[in-house]
Amino acid sequence: MSPLYTVIPGSAGRVHTVPLRGKLCKSSGFSLIEVLVSIVVLCFGLLGMAGMQAASLQSNREARLQSSAVVLARELAEMIRGNKLVGILPAGSNPYLGSFSSPLAATTPSYCLSVGGTPCAGASPVATATAIGNAEMTEWLARVDSELPGARVDVCFDTAPFDTAGLPQWNCTAGTAGVIVVKIGWTRGSTNRSLAVAPAASAASAPSALERATIPSIILPVTAGNSV
Repeated sequence: MSPLYTVIPGSAGRVHTVPLRGKLCKSSGFSLIEVLVSIVVLCFGLLGMAGMQAASLQSNREARLQSSAVVLARELAEMIRGNKLVGILPAGSNPYLGSFSSPLAATTPSYCLSVGGTPCAGASPVATATAIGNAEMTEWLARVDSELPGARVDVCFDTAPFDTAGLPQWNCTAGTAGVIVVKIGWTRGSTNRSLAVAPAASAASAPSALERATIPSIILPVTAGNSV
């Protein structure tokens, strides 16, 4: 430790002690203001990291929903190809066609599918192609509704799934021209923070931080399978 006083010799053998005020004044350290400024700067950095983490989590969620929707659309396409006896029929006779909004439900719900053995109560011993389609759509739509929030599904014959601007559209061309197209949309999280979060009671109609399924997110044409 440095001495706080210095000794100065005087006359007649006397000595004087003088405090080292200059050295004391030169000692340095962090003031309270500097510490507070450092804390504020650190807080701004932590807030930026928190925002990046939130955006990353939202992006991961949207990617997971997109992947799930693609898998579900491909499953339905395989069901239609596997049951082509009714998969090629027009609307009204084809259980796979229709427009479905959340909560999703098949046009003719069926919870009993008998393909052999003991049939369910009131069911035919051998399931028809139409009964198979009804059962498949009932089960498939239930899974779509549970995996995709606010899901909407349109399955129809369509020759123009995209509009003149190249964007997917829900409208389908009338008749049986073209191929069957599976269209799936759902409620997405929005990155536009200027949108006000709507109350839960009116979230279905008011603008919010969620983007409704105004256009399909998945467009999948059901191409022809084998000829057997």
